[in-house]
Amino acid sequence: APCLSVCLSVCLSVCLSVSSDFIHIPSLVHHGIEGKPLLLSVETRFPLADAEIQGTWSHTRPSGSRTTLVTFTKQATITDMMYRNHLRFEKPNVSLTIKKLGQDDEGDYHLSLNIEFHNKTGLVIKEERTVHVTVDVPVSTPVIEKNPSYAVVEDKANVTLTCSVERGTRVVFQWLRDNILLGPSDRYHFSRGKATLLISPVRKEDKGTYRCVASNPVSPGRHSRSVELNVYYGPYNLEVNSGQGLRTGEVFTINPGELAFFECQADSNPPNSYVWISKSSNSTHVITEGPRLEVLSYRLAQAEEYLCRAFNNVTQKQDEAQFTLVVASLGTGKEKHTQEGSSVSPLAAITVCSLFIIGCMLLVFLRRTCHPKRGKIIWSDIKTCASVGHEDATEDFGIYEFVSIPGKMESAQVSCRSLARLESVQDMHTTIYDVIRHDPETPSHSLLE
Repeated sequence: APCLSVCLSVCLSVCLSVSSDFIHIPSLVHHGIEGKPLLLSVETRFPLADAEIQGTWSHTRPSGSRTTLVTFTKQATITDMMYRNHLRFEKPNVSLTIKKLGQDDEGDYHLSLNIEFHNKTGLVIKEERTVHVTVDVPVSTPVIEKNPSYAVVEDKANVTLTCSVERGTRVVFQWLRDNILLGPSDRYHFSRGKATLLISPVRKEDKGTYRCVASNPVSPGRHSRSVELNVYYGPYNLEVNSGQGLRTGEVFTINPGELAFFECQADSNPPNSYVWISKSSNSTHVITEGPRLEVLSYRLAQAEEYLCRAFNNVTQKQDEAQFTLVVASLGTGKEKHTQEGSSVSPLAAITVCSLFIIGCMLLVFLRRTCHPKRGKIIWSDIKTCASVGHEDATEDFGIYEFVSIPGKMESAQVSCRSLARLESVQDMHTTIYDVIRHDPETPSHSLLE
């Protein structure tokens, strides 16, 4: 019977120790900051007044050495002499506080606790927990070093970017280009922890602004200053464009007499140098240099071929774009475009012009009809220089014109001398109305009688 009682007690104790949860530790892993205190919190889930407790806190370093820090009961606490000023045992629970963390405080902290309840004499419940503690140094602002420090040529160079911090433990690095996170690729190679980024070989798309981000368990991400990577590349995507005429593939058509401008553009760093070349069946010759070409269509007797050549002096690469220029009337297509773009149609313009001419004609007719006669009109025959009014009408046929007689007239007849003198006058300012005004009052025969 005594043996059976002991066996039952042992079995009950083992079952309770496995299934019970009399203590609880909120966190089994702590990332402490060097120089700061750290609380290893423990929650007891049984009434301390109803039980007797006995336990220890011990520390196992990464090297494997183990030290008992604190031995305690409800009535007393014994702390190792070496750690008396470094540790504080919390009552009434069994928590432990490390007052000021150092690198030697890293490792595993083991709590062993025996619980004996007053109403269950002889029954001891054993609880054990292990807490892992790391001691970290906050991360300082990272700094990037670029090698080489100057601009590089694509496909010919490699670039190494190294990120470092003055302070910090267990630092993890990340890399950003133009605020986009970078990962490993065929040309992007990272060291362990990603402290170093190797780009091999450098390409056009690698050009941009680089930053590194450093962090550890006790520090949020710290960003470095930006470093610019300048890559020489190109020329790429060479193209010839024009705002005049009509383009069909590589053929530009412009109207006769039109002045055409052509622009040659390509993606390149540094900017390209451009040369315009005219091509004929037998030879080629350079027309001009620069990205812009001006062509006068009336100088083209037939279709001509042109070539724009772009050259990058640093990368020593070049590209060419060829096109044909044709001078021909664009027909209804161009005219229709012009008419649609005009605010006044040709029919409206013709109508306005017609109304203006009719109005001018009516004005002249009314002026001639309504203007009162102030004297007689004198006619001179250019062919015969004879006065009009004799009875033989056959002699009156000829070409007549109005003449103004300078000075005061003594008779209604115009002599050949007067006409001869009149023809010699270079500057004549009198009008037909002046002639009528100076006509003498002597009555004469009418031209219609």
